[in-house]
Amino acid sequence: MNWLNKLIVGLMPLAPKFLVGQVAKRYIAGEEMKDGIQRIYELNDHGFLGTMDVLGESVTDKAETEKPIRLYKELIHELGNHPELQTGISVKLTQLGLNIDKEFCWKNFREILEMGQEINLLIRIDMEDSGVTEDTLQIVERTHEIYPKTGAVIQAYLHRSEDDMHRLLEQGISVRLCKGIYKESASIAYQSRDEVRENFIKLGKIYLDNGGYLAIATHDEYLIDHFRTYIENKNIPTDKYEYQALLGVPIEHILHPLVIEGKTVRIYVPFGEDWYAYSSRRLKENPDIAGYVVKDFFKKNKLA
Repeated sequence: MNWLNKLIVGLMPLAPKFLVGQVAKRYIAGEEMKDGIQRIYELNDHGFLGTMDVLGESVTDKAETEKPIRLYKELIHELGNHPELQTGISVKLTQLGLNIDKEFCWKNFREILEMGQEINLLIRIDMEDSGVTEDTLQIVERTHEIYPKTGAVIQAYLHRSEDDMHRLLEQGISVRLCKGIYKESASIAYQSRDEVRENFIKLGKIYLDNGGYLAIATHDEYLIDHFRTYIENKNIPTDKYEYQALLGVPIEHILHPLVIEGKTVRIYVPFGEDWYAYSSRRLKENPDIAGYVVKDFFKKNKLA
């Protein structure tokens, strides 16, 4: 199937944009902020928490950071007008200039951070490709010193992640643990599903066994079932972990029972005008997603 997934990605630029939009709309709240806000309200009504993300990718010019900075500030201002919403935000530092200059990025992020502090907002600093892992973690640590309600993301497929987990644990920084979506070389990342699963479990237990706050971010039913059992057997308090999933991924049959059991479940809700670029880039970074998306599309639109 790998060759087929790559073929789908290669043909994607030829597909009409509206057709891609039909696929993407399940996984993206919409183009406007109000779409994201509305989706968070809907999720909250069903017992889920949220994390909002302004769509956008890495910038290469300082002037390009003005738009995402403005959008994040507008989002935080709007969330301040809806204090009943149970949501945080996720920020990608390459949108703010991390690949241009780290201090320039920090200055931009600090403006967003200060607004978030005013409304006591949970801010998760997202993790991107391995080229920015260390710089991202350094900004996480810098941020946590002045605003503890900040979290990091660790990708289980990277060889370095075990050391990073211990590093963050020592500082009391909450971690969102995911598998990792970027294509990385075998020299720095595990390649097989079983290796990534094994390391995911190992890293998760480091946090759970040592009192850190862990967000278990996966759609892998095997991993979710494993941690449900492990957490129950170890009697880990519910205020020390949560489960996370991306908007639209069809694992409601697992997520809803978790909510009913009183577990914290958070849904990642992306929105914005850059949905096409976001979708295209994600597919190019991981062609395996293409097969899943296309299969899901035809399943929903097949003739009776």
